[in-house]
Amino acid sequence: GQPLGPRRLSLKPVPKLPNMEAFLQEAAVKVKKQARGCLAPELCFQAVRAATETPFAEGVRRERELFQVLLSSGQARALQYAFFAERAVHRWATPTGASWSSAAPQPVRRAAVIGLGTMGRGIVTSLVKANIPVVALEQDLEYLNKGRKAVMLLLEREAMKMEGGAQSLDFHNPARLQFTVDFDLLHDVDLVIEAVFENMALKKEIFHKLSKICKPGALLCTNTSALNIDEIASATSRPQQVIGTHFFSPAHVMRLLEIIYGRHTSPTAIATAMQLAKALKKVGVVVGNCFGFVGNRMMFPYVEQAVFLLEEGSRPEAVDRVLEDFGFKIGPFRMSDLAGLDVGWRSRQGQGLTGPSLPAGTAARQRQGQRYSPLPDLLCEHGRFGQKTARGWYQYERAGGRTATPDPWLHSFLAQYRDTHGIETRSIDQEEILERCLFSLINEGFAILAEGIAAGPEHLD
Repeated sequence: GQPLGPRRLSLKPVPKLPNMEAFLQEAAVKVKKQARGCLAPELCFQAVRAATETPFAEGVRRERELFQVLLSSGQARALQYAFFAERAVHRWATPTGASWSSAAPQPVRRAAVIGLGTMGRGIVTSLVKANIPVVALEQDLEYLNKGRKAVMLLLEREAMKMEGGAQSLDFHNPARLQFTVDFDLLHDVDLVIEAVFENMALKKEIFHKLSKICKPGALLCTNTSALNIDEIASATSRPQQVIGTHFFSPAHVMRLLEIIYGRHTSPTAIATAMQLAKALKKVGVVVGNCFGFVGNRMMFPYVEQAVFLLEEGSRPEAVDRVLEDFGFKIGPFRMSDLAGLDVGWRSRQGQGLTGPSLPAGTAARQRQGQRYSPLPDLLCEHGRFGQKTARGWYQYERAGGRTATPDPWLHSFLAQYRDTHGIETRSIDQEEILERCLFSLINEGFAILAEGIAAGPEHLD
């Protein structure tokens, strides 16, 4: 029964809630945790808070001030740079003159994934989500059934996040997703992604088999994180069809897909892998072939410095905290525990840096005239592989657990290690931690650019 005059929301007072302060405090903690090191979400929160505490005009004025702070911040420039860098990497080129403008991709109507470990499961999930029919292959029925269970669990979780639910993924349909131990079922796929563990002999054996079974135009991809693409390709009769597609763990979540061309990889193969990245909603980055390519090669000196810091007196949780406060989503030690310490250990054994092939009399903390830390190797010898064994650089509530807690065992182990090697413990400040880890990362990036492994700084970033 009231007249409908104009009712400006801005003139109404903001209702006072009894638990306003507690509610805002809780929200502030949440925002800080979700957006560690990021300015914008925190300032957005401050703008909302101003709106609840002050009259409308003043709230708008405060919001404008906060916006100006962000506009002129280094973070805004960095985010703009990242936005354009992600788009720049679509325009790839190789030193031999192949490029995005002249190479056309082949269609991928059916794909196959070999190996259903952590990486293979994530890759299968990514392909199913992209509506590409998949054949998933394992070496025997026991591994196949274990892999199938894990893949189905991942797909069910993904389906719940999607709007149409499980119907839209249709992953129980064998025409969309087929599990097998029979290599002959790969004779008509357009693309195979091999995701077995990092062992050159095993990978070469698989690629030799694939080059006999797959149709002539099929693209043969390897999800290796560091091994030589040319050596893998040498086991086939079609090295021009071989390419590295390095997914990052967990493969169905991480957006980066490193695409590595070998000496003989054809421009069509590169274009097809880039097209696949796009279909999987990932950012494909084309890089050259060297040990560790770009992603892992830059990670080696970064993680190495982090471990040297432990030798000298720091703790895993201190190093991780500094890097996470700086803005990394996850510090080097939590990252190692998540990925599995055994992966790097196997790689170092293969390189002869540790294990049975290490020459007798090698100094514990020296390799090829360079400083080396055996700490990660010692942890693996103690069966501490990270989250999968509930113990690594941290301890976890159970095997496969996700919550990292500092481990007193490790602290005393480090103290003992320093005593054994006569290292004096010193207190290391945040700035030293940040600079030593970051500068190693940056310097390695410059080396990669200088060697022409990456086409430009955007590709590295």
